[in-house]
Amino acid sequence: MTAPLSRRRALSGAATLGIGVPLLAACGDDGGTTAGDPATSEAPTSSAPTSAATTESTAGGSSAAASGLVPTADVPVGGGVILKGDELVVTQPKAGEFKAFKAVCTHQGCLVDSVKDGKIVCPCHGSTFDITDGSPQGGPAQTALSAVSVSVEGDQVVQS
Repeated sequence: MTAPLSRRRALSGAATLGIGVPLLAACGDDGGTTAGDPATSEAPTSSAPTSAATTESTAGGSSAAASGLVPTADVPVGGGVILKGDELVVTQPKAGEFKAFKAVCTHQGCLVDSVKDGKIVCPCHGSTFDITDGSPQGGPAQTALSAVSVSVEGDQVVQS
């Protein structure tokens, strides 16, 4: 013989169904693609951040715009631009002279975040680096930023 169904037990069961059924539906097969089936799988998409300078269109057929790091006009003389998505800093120590360095501080690996008064500045511990050669100018960093080879093609600074 079965025990009579109490109101408490009925409400508890209904609450469980009210929560459990939507959760099960969320885990169910939606008829989509199968990860192991190359004929139906979608290519993974990248969520890596990009900077505005690396996503310019190629209108007019210029291949330099597509591969350029940053337009030359965006890099101030005596200053620079941080390209966070590329982890690079591009500087222009003198008019028409462009340099680039890894934007990762050599002290503890923080990303530098600004270029001020002829120096590349790390926000973590105050290290500063020269915009001409990446050498340490102050703070705890003892090693220069790694140089990256760049050139100018058209009106773009490009990695070479």
